[in-house]
Amino acid sequence: MTTPTTDKIPYGGDYTPEQWPEPVRDEDHRLFGEARIDTLTVGVFIWSLTQPAEDTYDFTVLDGILDRAAAEGRRVCLATGTAALPPWLARAHPEVNRTDFEGRRHRYGQRHNFCPSSPAYRRLAAALADRLAERYADHPALLAWHINNEYGGACYCDLCAAAFRVWLRERHGTLDALNDAWCAVFWSHRYTDWDEIEPPSALTEHWRGPDHTAFQSITLDYHRFTTDALLGCFRAEKDAIRRHDPRTPVTTNFMGAYRPLDYHRWAPHLDFASWDSYPPLDAPPTRAALGHDLMRGLKGGAPFWLMEYTPSTTACRDVNPLRRPGELRLATWQAIAHGADATLYFQMRSSRGACEKYHGAVIGHAGRDDTRVFREVAAVGRELAELGPATLGARTPARTALLFDWDSWWALEFSDGPSRLVRYQEVVHAYYRAAREAGADVDVVAVTADLTPYDVVLTPALHMVKGDLATRLESVAARGGTVLTTFLSGRVDEHDNAFLTDVPGPLAGLMGVRVDEWDSRPAGTVNPVVLGTGDEALHTEARLVFEIVLPRGAEPVGTYQADFYAGTPAVTRHRVGESGGEGWYVATALDQPGVDWVVRRVLARHGLVGPYAGHPSVETAARVTPDGTHLFFLLNHAPDPVSVNVHATAVDLLTGKRAERGEALTLDPRGVRVLRVE
Repeated sequence: MTTPTTDKIPYGGDYTPEQWPEPVRDEDHRLFGEARIDTLTVGVFIWSLTQPAEDTYDFTVLDGILDRAAAEGRRVCLATGTAALPPWLARAHPEVNRTDFEGRRHRYGQRHNFCPSSPAYRRLAAALADRLAERYADHPALLAWHINNEYGGACYCDLCAAAFRVWLRERHGTLDALNDAWCAVFWSHRYTDWDEIEPPSALTEHWRGPDHTAFQSITLDYHRFTTDALLGCFRAEKDAIRRHDPRTPVTTNFMGAYRPLDYHRWAPHLDFASWDSYPPLDAPPTRAALGHDLMRGLKGGAPFWLMEYTPSTTACRDVNPLRRPGELRLATWQAIAHGADATLYFQMRSSRGACEKYHGAVIGHAGRDDTRVFREVAAVGRELAELGPATLGARTPARTALLFDWDSWWALEFSDGPSRLVRYQEVVHAYYRAAREAGADVDVVAVTADLTPYDVVLTPALHMVKGDLATRLESVAARGGTVLTTFLSGRVDEHDNAFLTDVPGPLAGLMGVRVDEWDSRPAGTVNPVVLGTGDEALHTEARLVFEIVLPRGAEPVGTYQADFYAGTPAVTRHRVGESGGEGWYVATALDQPGVDWVVRRVLARHGLVGPYAGHPSVETAARVTPDGTHLFFLLNHAPDPVSVNVHATAVDLLTGKRAERGEALTLDPRGVRVLRVE
């Protein structure tokens, strides 16, 4: 299975007509036609309507929604509706209500309110999915299945405790193996019976919240268990759908770099990846781009769906800025440039009440078609309709990989020391941002990914090194490639136990260094660092963690300028064998200019600095279609026009205009060009 088969980029979004009377729905479909909306995500939170009692199903409302969509020539992404319990289920089976981190059994309310280990929840959710698939598998409007919604959260009830013990038996096999993996002799924790094991919570191993745990290995395994428990719920619903519908692709909407769930464990079970993109609207463009590339990497580079993004503003933050004119179009094309084969909004019409009534929408409460937002949505709709299938199925020809690892994320941020101020996502984003702003296409992939296609592999904050990863990274350098890693990498094994060797553990040979000590300081403490020498030298700053490095074959590229370790290496380069391969080690949290300096030198030796790297507001991305057509995207994130010289003769698919190589091309404020390279 791959992404759904369409003749253009599906365009539309979440639609909840169950909130509105029939005349409003009539007007909605008229407006959808005006905006070229062709795809609707429906049924996401409709369980209490489709099943008003345990032994009663009523598909009247859903029948009307799908039949109307088909009559209007629109397709639907049909949700199973199982993300939020109906009230009767929580009353009839109170064990479905989650127990929180503090040990409180919740009563009915909110959403994502189910225990993933509850037999009643799993049985009834799968039964609903079964009924839906039986009824709608052959419906002419059906385009894709959407299971649940934004899976997340954890439960600490007795059912989850029992399921955790079963999971641990399957993972570790014996108590001796578990005790060894958890270093259970510490603080007298050696277990002699599986029933002695408790979920790590505020009542057991934690203090000061979820990141402060006495036993990192236990908490790490509980995160892995929670990922698998929720995945089990997804798989049960997918199996129910497949009993009636073996063809229609199935997905669930992820949330990008979302810490609680390891999406790499889910990837094999999705027919196609999809996600909801809600970066802070004042974040750099690379924040959303990182999410896009992470989602594309889940399925080996296959296109994904942008399942939700706002046409104007969010409502879930304390302050919710509005998209400026042109930003909606730019966000749409940025997603397509990074591999999206669908762009869908949340939401099509503003909710009538409750906590999302002020969330941005294509159509506001008044139902007008003359708002700025509606006009921008309609303009994008016309553009996508005119583009047709030109970008569908296209892949990204990246030669740079960035390894993203949930286990390293969890282990680093659960750890006591060296610094709780280091945040995995911030470190990863700094190196991703540097590569993207240098013009490199980047595949964001799991640590288990095949690394042979890549000349450069970036592994920032690779705290945990598992399996044969160190050997595969050495192979990249052995064939002439470059591997870059950073401070706090190579520290622990898959169980979060320290390697009984010098830091950076299994990476030491490749990096050619030994970390002798490390110094952690408050956020305001700066150690100046000089990178390079002579005319190319950069004076930059470092913070948070300062590893004291002893070269073991590596040469210094940058040095600390302060404290007792002034003059010692802050950045090193190790030449590997006769191949010309290199291992770069960055021993501290450089500021962004410092990260940029290092990454550009790594990319430059492989010819991977892009032709537009001198234009800081211009984002580029490449895709290659199944028939071999090369597409090149230019996106101007500035509110002012930018002039660039075209790097190759090409035709702009949005205007039909041809540009010769070297010709000056003006990008409008927040403008977009989609070039078919000739």
